[in-house]
Amino acid sequence: MTTQTQQHRCYQAALNMLVRREHSRLELTKKLQQKEFSDEDITHSISLLIEQKYQSDERFSESFIHMRFGQGKGPILIAVELKDRGIKDFDLSTYDWFDLAKEVREKKFGMNIPADYKEKAKQKRFLQSRGFNSDQINKAFLE
Repeated sequence: MTTQTQQHRCYQAALNMLVRREHSRLELTKKLQQKEFSDEDITHSISLLIEQKYQSDERFSESFIHMRFGQGKGPILIAVELKDRGIKDFDLSTYDWFDLAKEVREKKFGMNIPADYKEKAKQKRFLQSRGFNSDQINKAFLE
């Protein structure tokens, strides 16, 4: 196959992925490598998609943060997941993480704050596993 045909196939494959959902540049690169496109074709295709504004790491990060916030995930976990997807620059400050931590705790364990140390520790570990920091977790236990 000619190089131009391969480039077109690579571009179409990437565009099809972006039609379904936003992808980071790194995610697209990895998925296209799995489809065994050449690095040159991948770089060319992704550059063209960025130029055409079909791919944007900024748009991806905004949508990803919004989705994970809606799932009750905390900022620490979201930051790690974004970095794993090649996103280094993102803004988590527009969300109320304290309120979310409280909502997540109440949804899982109910409105009552436990008096029992073991139960309180269990709930705190749960919030920590969801990616909330200690300040957010402690505030979730205030009346």
